[in-house]
Formats: sequence, structure tokens, C-alpha cells
Amino acid sequence: MKHQLQALLRFFRQPRIRYGTGSTLMVWLLVAVLIIVNAVIGDAEQRHGWQADFSFNALTTQSDTTKAVISSLTYPVHIYALFPKGQEDAPLMALLDRYAAASSKITWSQADLALQPGLIQRFSSESGAQVQNDSLIVSCETTGRWKILSPADFVNLSLNLEAGKYEPSALTYEHEISSALVYVTRDTVPKIYLLQGQGEIDESMAQPLAAFLQDNHYEVKTLSSLADGTLTPSDLLMVLSPTRDFLPDEIKAIGEFAAGGGSLLVTADYADPLENMPNWTSFLRQYGIIPLKGIVVAGKDEPDTYAQDVRIHLLPAMHETEATVELVREHRDTLLFAGSRAFETPKLADRHLEVDVLLSSGYSSYLRDLSTGNDSVEQLPEDQLGPFALGLLARRVTEQGQLSRVAALGCSSPLTSTLVQSMTDSQPFLLRLVEYLLNVPPIQLDIVAKPAIRPRLAAGSTLWGTVAAAAVPVSVLFAGAAVLIRRKRRAG
Repeated sequence: MKHQLQALLRFFRQPRIRYGTGSTLMVWLLVAVLIIVNAVIGDAEQRHGWQADFSFNALTTQSDTTKAVISSLTYPVHIYALFPKGQEDAPLMALLDRYAAASSKITWSQADLALQPGLIQRFSSESGAQVQNDSLIVSCETTGRWKILSPADFVNLSLNLEAGKYEPSALTYEHEISSALVYVTRDTVPKIYLLQGQGEIDESMAQPLAAFLQDNHYEVKTLSSLADGTLTPSDLLMVLSPTRDFLPDEIKAIGEFAAGGGSLLVTADYADPLENMPNWTSFLRQYGIIPLKGIVVAGKDEPDTYAQDVRIHLLPAMHETEATVELVREHRDTLLFAGSRAFETPKLADRHLEVDVLLSSGYSSYLRDLSTGNDSVEQLPEDQLGPFALGLLARRVTEQGQLSRVAALGCSSPLTSTLVQSMTDSQPFLLRLVEYLLNVPPIQLDIVAKPAIRPRLAAGSTLWGTVAAAAVPVSVLFAGAAVLIRRKRRAG
């Protein structure tokens, strides 16, 4: 080995190698080797996720929640990144590399719809989501399910009061992709049916509700007939403020669904003519739900029970029930009922029925009957005094030995109004309620959105940068001075 090393050194010391064409060839050979090594290392970094994330918002850094989602995947998932060549979203591509590096079950590829138009037909969605460039398609062939993530899904907007417009405030790449992975790999997706045909809230008004539930891994469909056997006991039936009574056969179908263990979420707005709907109210009575006539008005001496000085805009108190105990303890219990009906406070039920108050009004509230022609909400001597139940949660053990659940709300605005949802905790309330009624475990992806805008520099934030910038020339100056002093001493 020693002789071989000496021979190699003698070879490189030859003049033709040191000064001639041989040295040029050696340089080119070294450059080629470095290029190959760089390519190999770069590919390994991409495949294994070795690259460090030094971005200000750590956009491609995965949270512990995402790592848990990835490790629990049971089926392969492929992600199509719909970006034309040269127009890629670089941070998103880097994040997809990290997902693929974290699990062999996740793969992704870039596609251009202009070159692969078949993807549009293959992934057309009944929910209305459009396959378009700058989007992602997260698909699982095993379950046959997919999720389309549009550019709007990746951005949270906030109101800039100074500019008077909404601006991007946070990026939700990780949250949306991880949520889609959970959705497409679930063996079954709970179904929720919105009943239509009795003057309920129509599909257009219920669209925000349907979109929100779909975003949280539920399959939402409208149901126009109760007689076709579509409903199964594992489904949830939503009956949102019907204004016409059900026929006896329809009530029978709902009763059979409930008897088999099916659950319902119903709303009854104060203006709904329930006094003309004996079949429907008779069914509700079986669950201890007895609607009262009129609108609930908050008392003037309880300003914390209503909003914006409007005493029919109630801020109900949320009670600790099986569905809401976590929300109450985490102080995520602010709701807004923009006009509400009341229910009779449940009395001692039979041994097969339990009824809890879910939401209630203030102690000085009262019930105004507007059907008399007097539209004033000022209190009259004959008005019934509160507090009132604004929401009930009932559980009945049926004759078939099944457990059927019904939740009743005296106002539909928390479910259908995007404005109310943006100002209150209506969405987490709805999720907990649906999870309880369907008896499914919650999917909690506590993934914090990443800032979309780099924070402005403050005086304190530039301190260490200024110190580092000044330290380099100062250290050079001191080093030079030390060298000059030593030379001067030697000369002297």
C-alpha cells in the first residue's frame, strides 16, 4: 500500500501532469466527479427529507400530528400536483417531497391538465370541487376516494382594517394535506343526509353547512324521499326547520330509522308553524322535545346574554353534556342565536329516555308570542319567564334495544350562517354534536397554520444581526493590528 501511494505521488509530480494537458484533464475529471456526487446527494436529500427548513415560517417542517397521521396510514396514497412546468409552487413541492420521504405509502407526481386532460374526468366530484391547475388531488386507489385541494384551501384570510380588505394571513398546506390523507384512507365515511320536501332550509342555504362537514371528512347528501330505504342506522338525519307537516308514512319511516338506532339533528326556528304540524311534534315528544311558541327575548339587566344591544340576538349558556363537556372546559362555548325558539325544560323522563339541556337563555329572559299582531319585544305581564332551554340532547333506548340520539336546536343560524360561524364557536360545536350523534371518534388535527407574511423587523430584532455584521470587520481589524505589532517588535 505504501509503495502504491508513493507511485501515485510521483505520477502527479510529473511535469506533463502538473503543467500540461494532463492537469487539465484531471481538473475536468474532478469537476465531473463533484457534479455526480452533488446529484447523488441532492437526490438522497429529496428522497429521505434531509434538507433543513430555514424559511421564516418553517413551511415545510412537519408537526408531530402529521407524523402520527403518516405513520398510521394503512393504504397507499398518490398525490397529483397539477402545475405546468415552470409554474410550480416551490414550497408546496418541497413539502410533498417530505411527505413522500416520510412514508413509502405516499407518492406524488407533477401533472399538467393541458397534457393530461383525462384527470378532469377521472376525478370529477359530485360536491362541485373543480379539477384545475395549481391544485392537488389526494387519491387512494384502495378506498376509491379522493380529495381535491384548490389554491383557496391553502390560504387563511384576515381583515385588514386599515386597508378595508381581506389579505392572506396564514398558509395551511400541511393541515389540508394531512386532513386529506385521513379522509381518503378511511375504510368508511359517515353519511349525513339533509332532508328536503317539507319546506326545510333548502340546499343553497345549507351549502355552507354541507361544505364544512365535507371538509371534516363526512359525506353529505340531500334526501328527498324517506321511502326508498336509503337511510341506515349508522347515518345521521338532519331535519332543518321544516314548515310543513310530515305524512303518516313519512313519520313511520323516521320512527323506524330511529328505532334501529338512527340519530337526528333537528332545528325549529321561532317562525316555523309547528302548531300546524301535529305529526312532527308528536314524534319530537317521544324524545322529550316540546317546542314552545314565541321568540326568546333576553332581559335588559343581563347584557352578557345578548349581542350588539339586540335582545333577540342571544348568547346562550352552554351546559356540560356528553357532547359539549370539552368545549365548555376549553372555553370554546360562544354561540349566537339570531332569534330563537324555546323548548319546554325536560321533566323526569321514562326509564328508557334521558334528556339534557344543551343550551339555555338567561334567568331574566322571557317568551314573546309575536303571532298576536304585537311585534314589539318589550316585556308584557303575560309573557312566560325564563330561563329557557334553547337546545336539548335526548337519548332513547328503543324497543329493539338500540340507542337513538336526537339533538334539537331552537335556531338554525349557527349551522347555516357563515357570518355567525366566523364570529363564534359554532363550527367546533357542530363537529362535537355530529360526532356524538354518530358515535364516531373525533378527528382532531391540531396543526397550526404557518404565517403567510414575514413579520416586520423591529428595533430589537436587528440587534444580533447588527452585532454579527460589525463583528467581522472589527475582528479583521484586531487581527491585522496584532500582526503589525508583532512585526514592529521584531524589526525593533
